[in-house]
Amino acid sequence: MKYIVKFFPEIMIKGDAVKKKMVRQLHENLLRLLKRLDEEIVTKKYWDKIEVFVPDSSPGLVAAAQGVLLNTPGVDQIWQVKQYPIDTLESVVEKVVPFALPLIKGKTFVVRAKRTGEHDFDSMQLERETGHVLFNQGESKGVSLHNAEVKIEFDVFDGFLNIIEARYPGLGGYPLGSQSEALSLMSGGFDSTVASYLAIKRGIKTHFIFFNLGGTAHELGVKQVAIYLWNRYESSHRIKFISVPFEGVVAELFKSVHESYMGVMLKRLMLQASEKIAKELDVYALITGESVAQVSSQTLKNLAVIDEASSMLVLRPLAMMNKPDIISIAEQIGTKHFAESMPEYCGVISKNPVTKASFHRTLSEASKFDMAVLDEAVDKRDIQPVDQLVDQIVAAAPVEIISELQSGDVVVDIRAENEQKLAPLDDALSVPFYELNQSVKTWNKSSRYLLYCQKGVMSQLHAQYLRDQGVENVFVYRPSQ
Repeated sequence: MKYIVKFFPEIMIKGDAVKKKMVRQLHENLLRLLKRLDEEIVTKKYWDKIEVFVPDSSPGLVAAAQGVLLNTPGVDQIWQVKQYPIDTLESVVEKVVPFALPLIKGKTFVVRAKRTGEHDFDSMQLERETGHVLFNQGESKGVSLHNAEVKIEFDVFDGFLNIIEARYPGLGGYPLGSQSEALSLMSGGFDSTVASYLAIKRGIKTHFIFFNLGGTAHELGVKQVAIYLWNRYESSHRIKFISVPFEGVVAELFKSVHESYMGVMLKRLMLQASEKIAKELDVYALITGESVAQVSSQTLKNLAVIDEASSMLVLRPLAMMNKPDIISIAEQIGTKHFAESMPEYCGVISKNPVTKASFHRTLSEASKFDMAVLDEAVDKRDIQPVDQLVDQIVAAAPVEIISELQSGDVVVDIRAENEQKLAPLDDALSVPFYELNQSVKTWNKSSRYLLYCQKGVMSQLHAQYLRDQGVENVFVYRPSQ
């Protein structure tokens, strides 16, 4: 199977030096990702495209390679093509006509061809001769140059014919790593996950920092989302996940800061902690999921007061977006269900929150806070590469892992529906993780319910959550190999 990767248009309008650098970065990213799938995958880099050749022997490999191409920042679209060696105009027509005849039956059509390289024919001749034969041999409704129902597209490039079978829209944006690095404040909800995705899409190597306010279950949930985002959009690079224990900071806030300023102060402290860690990591910007006026801490006045706490550049990709638009993107990228099951701990500490915080009052409240508590939290932060989190979470295993089934056990497949279809699990109860809260109400208390997911991360998270809710007969299922 051959694919042609077309670049995000903004790459093509850059100066030659910048464009060359971005194309090289994109090619390196794709090469790294594709070679993990199969060493036999071959790529060729050109000034305006990248060609990818995937062995046809395994349909699963073709689907996986296509998934990589579609989810890699910098790719505007991919063309699935059939490639043939050719040497004459007649040899082109001989290959295109059999492909096109079934497509144009009963429909209007147009032929669009592009020729690159040294040949004894041009693009107009290709279109005219191919269209003439199709019109005479086919059962079409005729040619329509501007409103055709079917467009037959192909290009001839240095002795090869590429017939375009299908076009697929890519992620767009700039190649990951081409726009330096940033640290994204990640809570696991709709806003922070979408903000992180938009930064990744723009080519920013995006690390994640999590402020733990809700204990082990919350941290596992956020790590789960970080793993998902990294695996789908960022795995061409090694990305860090930083967890900062913030329970002590919240306790000090309750003790020293007026309740109406707690929300603003918490966000300021998160920025200050993030700035300290970002500078240690040689990262130049912070990313937040804040949207103007969405909550009390995100009025323009409050955002200005929050920003004053840090000298570092703070990027807010969602600043002017509406919540339905944010949720729509979350659904599109696959983080909606994660976010729906993620508690928003930042909101629970604000009472009668101020909406127009004054700089003077904020500084007064800040002076009451013992900054040694923040420094201690920063010192205790944990930094892990995201690719190592899976093994870490599974190894921690707070809920017992079952490998051998007993009579009466019920295996519960909590993977998303598309994952279940790709690799069905026999004799399992299908309950996507976001429906567990409803399903558990029907469970038989005399049976063991064993949660299953591919890597064991989601099953550990949700099993622990259910245990916390008093469900004692839930376990994690990891089949013995």
